[in-house]
Amino acid sequence: MNLINEWAFIGVFLAVAWVLPVLPLVVSWVFRPRKPNALKLATYESGVETVGDTWVQFKVQYYIYGLVFLIFDVELIFLFPWALAYNQLDFFAFGAGLLFIFLLADALIYAWRKNALEWT
Repeated sequence: MNLINEWAFIGVFLAVAWVLPVLPLVVSWVFRPRKPNALKLATYESGVETVGDTWVQFKVQYYIYGLVFLIFDVELIFLFPWALAYNQLDFFAFGAGLLFIFLLADALIYAWRKNALEWT
């Protein structure tokens, strides 16, 4: 009987995990205002009406360049606390930081060799 109670707890946890994100979506869909008109359905960007075709195909390299920048930017945020506590680190934390920096350098070299950082 004790085993069933443990699984019941997990079942309740999974049910709540599904209900919490779905409930606001359902409530907002039910109580949303339904008064569409031409002005609300018009396509605009930054408050300015578009001129020409709005579906312009961009090169994939722009997205790769942005992703590489984002990855290194976020990893720099992870390194900042490590650098602030540098004097108080033990050997394991120091080695973990060096491993992290090595992986960053490896990823940068890989992106550089694949010419992901070149604007051609």
